[in-house]
Amino acid sequence: ISVVNHFNNEDVRKQTLVEVRWGDDVVCPHCRQHHCVRHTDGRFRCNHCKHNFSCTTGTIFQNTKLPLQKWFIAMYLISSHKKGVSSLQIMRDCEVTQKTAWFMLHKVRGLYGQSDEKSLTGTVEMDEMYLGGRETNKHESKKTEGTQGRSTKTKTPIFGMIQRGGNVVAMKVDNTQGATLMPIVSQFVESGAVTYTDEASIYNRLTEKGYDHLFVNHGKREYVRAKDIHTNGIEGFWAHFKRVVFSTYHCVSKDYLQRYIDEQVYRWNTRKWSATLRFEDMFKKACKVFVKSCDF
Repeated sequence: ISVVNHFNNEDVRKQTLVEVRWGDDVVCPHCRQHHCVRHTDGRFRCNHCKHNFSCTTGTIFQNTKLPLQKWFIAMYLISSHKKGVSSLQIMRDCEVTQKTAWFMLHKVRGLYGQSDEKSLTGTVEMDEMYLGGRETNKHESKKTEGTQGRSTKTKTPIFGMIQRGGNVVAMKVDNTQGATLMPIVSQFVESGAVTYTDEASIYNRLTEKGYDHLFVNHGKREYVRAKDIHTNGIEGFWAHFKRVVFSTYHCVSKDYLQRYIDEQVYRWNTRKWSATLRFEDMFKKACKVFVKSCDF
């Protein structure tokens, strides 16, 4: 209700975009120069490259035919729901079609991209999970043999790392072989960190990569050793991610899986933030992102 009341006028919404995006110094989204003047209709013109543009040019709102208020409401709903929000719910709350709601959701998810910089230090837990391929409810004639455990015949592997008391990094991977995962670990985890994993052989090279490596043997039902050697942190993130997928989205396309992962990583890393603070952060990301072309 507060979002609706605050952005109750289209001029107010556009002016808010201008202030958040540029402040008092408008920058041309085409040539990045500052020689811009404002027309009476609210649009801008760059005196350097002669392009006309608006406050939505180069953002996720570019060329939208929807009122900005609907976008802002959708962004608030996405940011405030701990288990995500479906396109059907956005459809009902924003009074748009389901196709439009799906498009809006994926545009907003595009703001969640994870940083490629090293960010995990100290004690880091890592684990892999496999999404999809649930054979239980399939007809016998449609079941696939040999899909148990770490098989990727009908499942998509996801690799994740979490710093104790800190952030999580997760991504879809082609496979869970050491040759695939070790470069990811080297990229995101500082050398010398203490790493906790399960007994999978893919983590055997962590020591030679410069990490202290300790593990628990899940195969022998060992889940905690010496009080603090465990992977319960990353397992907790997987449990949350699965609940979101199965209870809210039900079915996730492999093509868009990384966006769903990014969304839950962002939500997990900002779990101590208030809904208002998370919305403000998303709003700033939406204003500053530069959309070169439609990626759908």
